[in-house]
Amino acid sequence: MKKVLLTISLSLTALVQAQNYVHQAIIINEGYFDYATNTIVEPVTIGSYNPANQTYQVVDTLEGMRFASDLIIDGNFYYVAADSKIFKMDLNTHQEVASVSCQGVRNLGIYQNKLVATRGEYLVSFDSYLHVYNTSTLSLIQAIDTISGPKWAAQNIVIDGSSAYIAVNNGYEWGNEKGIIGKLDLNNLSYGNEVDLGPDGKNPDNLLKSGAFLYTVNNKDWSGASVSKVALDGTSNSTLNLQSVGTGCGTSALRDDKLVYQISMETALIEFDINLMNSNGPLAGHSLNYYELAQEPISGQLYTSETDFFSFGKIHIFDDNNNELSNFNVGISPGTIVFDVRSSAGIAPIENTVNIYPNPAVDYLNVSVEGLKRIYDFSGKLLIESIATTLDITMLNQGIYLLNVNGVNQQFIKR
Repeated sequence: MKKVLLTISLSLTALVQAQNYVHQAIIINEGYFDYATNTIVEPVTIGSYNPANQTYQVVDTLEGMRFASDLIIDGNFYYVAADSKIFKMDLNTHQEVASVSCQGVRNLGIYQNKLVATRGEYLVSFDSYLHVYNTSTLSLIQAIDTISGPKWAAQNIVIDGSSAYIAVNNGYEWGNEKGIIGKLDLNNLSYGNEVDLGPDGKNPDNLLKSGAFLYTVNNKDWSGASVSKVALDGTSNSTLNLQSVGTGCGTSALRDDKLVYQISMETALIEFDINLMNSNGPLAGHSLNYYELAQEPISGQLYTSETDFFSFGKIHIFDDNNNELSNFNVGISPGTIVFDVRSSAGIAPIENTVNIYPNPAVDYLNVSVEGLKRIYDFSGKLLIESIATTLDITMLNQGIYLLNVNGVNQQFIKR
């Protein structure tokens, strides 16, 4: 019996160590720019949240930027789109590695050594709304002009294989909003195959991919909201009107196989079935007006941001059942949340640094250290996730399980 237990324990340790985990959530706080006085009241900051010990810290300030609009991680670096510049930052130290001027930069996408950037700005016309840079040096590879590329302001980007899908909304020219999805071949940098979403699909504010389809959440002419569904191969294109009020700035996200969104100035979080293209209605547990929504890819937790855009910012974290797990204060206008996912392979378990008792256990398991605790079964399935030091394990069946705390693994037996 001891031999069997030892074999299972070693297998569990190797299994959990090889799994991915969220090292940090990086948050862009857009700050507060007073357009009436042309003054930066609160600067753009970048914050890092450690989910293991639930600590948040500001890691950089982007001086002179009126706002920031996107962040994307690639390898050991991340790239920030901020007002008139693109910044390349070290993922571990958060030090600036390089930067390049790009007025009106909006969103970013990466394929191999190419960084794709969309552009758009209120009352400003550009001769190129789509730039491609070298990820290493941030040198410009190509500015795709308005003859061969998008003719109007562009925003969101989805990378699928060697293709970049571009949402063209012209959202800064009131009364002349567009609803177009273009396709950029990332091998030869040729643009084309535009799909017009029709009169009800104008002004796509978010572009998302699930399976073989692209989805856009549209603000139309700011007087209504809709969802469009477009096949990647271009064979189908449909749009469904949602409400006669817009969804605001980016308050939508994919959550597993559902779309969650919020109408501007409202507090209900609505779930939308993207396969059936119909609404499941509002979700219980949500009563705040959000600015940003993002699903953490490992645990499935939903991160939401709350702000009044001039005095505070806060992140709220919800589980699958829409119970609020925690919240923490950040900078003003937290508008982008991304997750730094890493492999736990190579993290050595230090068995004597975590004490668990009793072992075997029946109803509760006590853990001697602070931090995020995860309990797995022998197949590697995550069963319990908690920050408590006393874990309720009454729902577990008899058997052998593995507890992971801050990269440290311990085996225990449920009696």
